Parts: sequence; C-alpha cells; structure tokens
Amino acid sequence: MRVLLVEDNPAFAQAVKPQLVRAGHIPTVVTHAADALARHHEADVVLLDLLLPDGHGLDVLRGVRVESTVPVLVVTAVAGNQTLVRALRLGADDYLVKPFGKDELLARIDAVVRRGRMRTLAQPTNVVVTRDVRIDLAERRVLVGGAEVELTRKEFTVLSVLAGHIGRLVTRQDLLDIGWGDSDQTRDRSLSVVMTTLRRKLNRPGLIVTQHGLGYRLEV
Repeated sequence: MRVLLVEDNPAFAQAVKPQLVRAGHIPTVVTHAADALARHHEADVVLLDLLLPDGHGLDVLRGVRVESTVPVLVVTAVAGNQTLVRALRLGADDYLVKPFGKDELLARIDAVVRRGRMRTLAQPTNVVVTRDVRIDLAERRVLVGGAEVELTRKEFTVLSVLAGHIGRLVTRQDLLDIGWGDSDQTRDRSLSVVMTTLRRKLNRPGLIVTQHGLGYRLEV
C-alpha cells in the first residue's frame, strides 16, 4: 500500500520508513500540514502526527475528511483522552500513542485498511440485475425469473455483498467479517452452509462462482 507518513521528527520517520518498506508498503514522508493536505489523495492510508510545524494534525484531519475517506491512523505522542475523542469524531480510523512496537503499527495499518474495505463492500448499488435475477438491496427482495425467493438474513447479506461487486472476486474473509463479525467460532463453516443454501434457492448454476482458496464471484 501507498503510505503517507506525516511526521516532522526526522528520527521517528527514519525509524518507521524502513519498517514499512520491509512490510511491502511504499512510504512517502512529508513534514508539514500543507503537504499532507495536498498529497493525501495519493495514499492508501495516512499516518498522521498531530504536532506539525505549520498547523495541528486535527485541522489536517478535518481537511482530509472534506475530500476523502482514505484511512487515517493518528500516530502521536499526545496521549490525552480528550484529543483522542476529538480525533475519532473528526474521522480518524485509529489512534496510536508513541512509543509503540513496529508489529503494532503494521497491525493497526492492516486493520484500518480492512475496515475501510468492509465499509465499501457493505454499501453497494440499490438494484442489481444479472441474467433473470433481480436483487433489490434497498427492499431486501430477490426475484428469480419474476418469482420472489425468500432468503434468510445471512443469505441476503452474502448475496448483497456479491451483487455490490458483480463480476469481481469477494474474498471469504470479507464475507465473514461483514456477515459474522469476530464472535462466531464456527463462522467459516457457517459461510459454506449459507453459500450452499443460497445457490439452491437461486437455482441458477454457474451464477455464483467459487474461486478456490480465495472467495466467490457473482457472474454478470
């Protein structure tokens, strides 16, 4: 991922940048608020310090959120709860207080990016039509050959995510995170059962394709 590190402390930036590179990311370091506002659209995730030479990081965050939903992880020495709450209310995806371990930083980056992808997956187009199947996501109705098909809540959730990304792969992990969360220890098996019953109810062979070891795709 392209990581924009907004940090005016050279020692901290020099320590973090190689860690990001080793993890396979492409880091860019800027030291000023103005640069962060100008270049955030180039990044997949922003690591934002709060104490910058030409402005406060919260003002940067506010400006970024006017234009973009790019994941923003606040990385700062400011540990006060009030600042943390303000950052989250302004749209920060996470808040990490210095010092911290490199593994924690990389894990937090992965987490905020995954949550951003999940939000995108969970907000598809209202009506999707493929072959003779009509999926009305707003009304939660599915018509196959003009006849309504009754789906359970989880069956419809899985189908709606696939429909929102019709023709493209949706990973099993994304389906599990959206439909089951983190609490169900049997969720992987449950997804397989839901997929089997969903295919049976739709009765359209080849409509939902399995990409083994990866996920599923709703065909156009």
